[in-house]
This record gives sequence, structure tokens and C-alpha cells, in this order.
Amino acid sequence: MMRDYDIVIVGAGPAGLAAAHAAASSGARIAVVDDNPFAGGQIWRGGPQHAQDQRAPRLWSALQQCRNVDFLQRTRVGAAPDERTLLAETPDGALALRFGKLIIATGARERLLPFPGWTLPGVTGAGGLQALVKGGFPVAGKRVVVAGSGPLLLAVAATLREKGAVVVAILEQAPLRKLAGFGLSLGLTPSKLTQALALRRALAGIPYLFDAWVTAAEGDGTVRQASYRHGGTVRKIACDLLACGYGLVPNTELAGMLGCRLRDRTVDVDAMQQTSVPGIYCAGEGTGIGGVDLSLAEGRIAGLAASGQGEAARADMAARERWRGFARRLARTFALRDELRMLSSADTLVCRCEDVRYGDLATHGSWRSAKLHTRCGMGACQGRICGGATEILFGWTQDSVRLPLAPMRIGSLVTGGAAAAGEGCAISDASAARDTRSA
Repeated sequence: MMRDYDIVIVGAGPAGLAAAHAAASSGARIAVVDDNPFAGGQIWRGGPQHAQDQRAPRLWSALQQCRNVDFLQRTRVGAAPDERTLLAETPDGALALRFGKLIIATGARERLLPFPGWTLPGVTGAGGLQALVKGGFPVAGKRVVVAGSGPLLLAVAATLREKGAVVVAILEQAPLRKLAGFGLSLGLTPSKLTQALALRRALAGIPYLFDAWVTAAEGDGTVRQASYRHGGTVRKIACDLLACGYGLVPNTELAGMLGCRLRDRTVDVDAMQQTSVPGIYCAGEGTGIGGVDLSLAEGRIAGLAASGQGEAARADMAARERWRGFARRLARTFALRDELRMLSSADTLVCRCEDVRYGDLATHGSWRSAKLHTRCGMGACQGRICGGATEILFGWTQDSVRLPLAPMRIGSLVTGGAAAAGEGCAISDASAARDTRSA
């Protein structure tokens, strides 16, 4: 199936929704594509209409009144047959989306760092556990250690406590000196100061340890305790779950596939959020980790610019610059310490998909060399987990984008490619499967 739109937006988080709302006033025909069953992204997970942030239901309600905006949920972009077409897969099959302008708002993913025992059942990412809990995973009565770095740890701990978990400790790797400076700077962004005070009240009584990080997880079949370093001493703490995340990594794969220039592992954009490829824009965490307020500002600018309302977009640039300042302070405060590079032993798995250990990687000088000789990054996650880890461990960068961007059925690739080429032919999934088995 082929669909034509004036503007296609990939990602239905805050940036994507803000872009759609801004562009909708132009009358352009718009599609918002997202692989989740509900809009909202990770920050407004479960649907913006249910989010506590009141901007989310207001934005969602306004978008429901826009008859020129289509929402394509459970739709995953995997390839680009040509420079103005995206190939996606839905539960019903392939979908080719032809666009005049494209806005990439694919957000970010959690950065996980390996340490002995991190593959034990019960050890998750911090944001990963929060997502599970929001989806109904039961944590009532369970002892949870939340560790890693960044404000997300506090939000995760608050969600866990609200759902009945016993948060036994929050371990933040950043030093007190940086945290104190960041706290003082919150006066520059009053809304963030209000959020911080609310979180402090919600987490009253939970130990918050700075200069602390997990060194190992231990247990027989599942995690039972975590070892952590604090104040120059390694200590142990009993837990049923260990949620450990070290910030976020921008999702730049789609931009990279389309030839957009990357800088410092983020998508490079101009004042109108346009990438190095004319007609393709990027907004939100893909341009740098900055939080929901920056994502909303960038999304609105991108939506206005892509729909020919560039002058109107200038009204949002001051807000964008203010939140970019917050993002810079955030990055400085929660920069990862050198000690985190030394946690793995030779036997610690780094690439969990392909069972590649730290010792196997340490002899290589680049991501490409490690990939060629060990299959690191060639598993189902396509380097999304181990790529973020090896960036910190070895300073490596991924120099290519693996296609398709996500696993797709052969039938979808064949059918979608034919539709994009205008050949009008189709092949069923069943026949594609038969051809594959024959081959």
C-alpha cells in the first residue's frame, strides 16, 4: 500500500506531537508514524491523554480536532526505497509512505553499561523498569535499587514507590560538587525547580547516595544483591530488582540512513531544525538530550518550518535557547566518570545478542574491527545496546547504519519495495516464506 503526504513525522512523542500540531494549521496532509500502540513516546507512555503533565492531554485533545492529521500507530519504519519514500511495516503488512517533507522525532533510548551480573534476571534499565511498571508489571513489596545517572533515576524511583515498591536506595554516580551546582542553577528554569521539589517530597526517606555506582549484581538464578562503591568503599545491598541506567542515547539511525549529517553523535540541524538534507527536519532528543520542554520547542519549530510557516517559528526560538542551556547544564552535571569504564571483567558480556565478552573486544581498536571479528552489534538489537556501551568503554562510534532499521518480514520488504517503485505487484508473506525456505 502506498500513501502520499505533504509531511510525514516519525515519532509520536512530545516533539512529534508538537510538530504535528504546529504544522496542522497550514492545512497540509500529515502522517504521524510510531511503532507503539499509543502516542506519547516514552515520556508520556500509555497515551498523552493519561499523562500527569497537563500539556500532554491539551496537545492530544487539540490534535484530535485536526482532520488533516493521520496517526499510524504500531507502524515501524525500516527502510527508504528512495529519497522521498519510507518503507514501514504494520500488523497488516507493508506500507510505503511518500512525503514532501519529513520530520524525524525518534527520541532516545537508555544507555546501559555492563558490569559483572548485569545479565541476571531482575537487572533492568532504570527507564526500562519504569516502562514495565507503567505497563502493569507488579512491583508491590519488592525491594528495588535504582542506580546510574541523571534526573530519570528520581522519576523512576517515584513511579516505583507509587506502585508499592520498596526503593531501598538511589545511587547517583555524579559527585556532590556537580549536583550542588546543578541544583542552584534550577532557579534559571522555575518549572524544573518545582519538579525537583515535588520529587524530593515524593522520595522522602529514601537514601540518595551521590558518588555511588553499582560494581556487580549477584544472585542464584535472579538478582539478590548489588555491590556498589561509595566513599571509597565497596558495600552490598539486598534487592529483588536492580534498575540501572546511565542516561540516554539519541536514536539517529533513521537520520543516518537518509544521509543526514551527524555531529557529536547527534543529528546536526540549522536554526529551523532542518538537517543537512533539504526537506528533512529533526526535533527532540535526536538533536541532543534535553528533556520534554526542549523537545516541545524544537518540535513546534520543525512543524512550522516544514509547513512553510518559518516566520512564525521564530517566536519559539527564545524558549528553545533557554532549554538548550538547561540541556548543557544537564550534560555537564551527569557526565559519566572514568571509573565506569573499568567495571567489566574479561568474562563480562558486552554484546548480549551475540554473547561477546569484554575480553573479546578489548583487543580491537574500532567498532568495525570488533564487528568483523566478533559479531558484536550484529544481533537482533542491531548494536543499540552494545553500541552505547562500547562508546563509553572504548570510545568507539558506529560508522554505518544496518538495514533494515528494524527486523521486517521478507514479504513486507518485497511488497513495499514494489509499491514504492510503482510496479503494482504484491507477494504474500506465505509465498515469501516459501521462497526463503527454498533458497
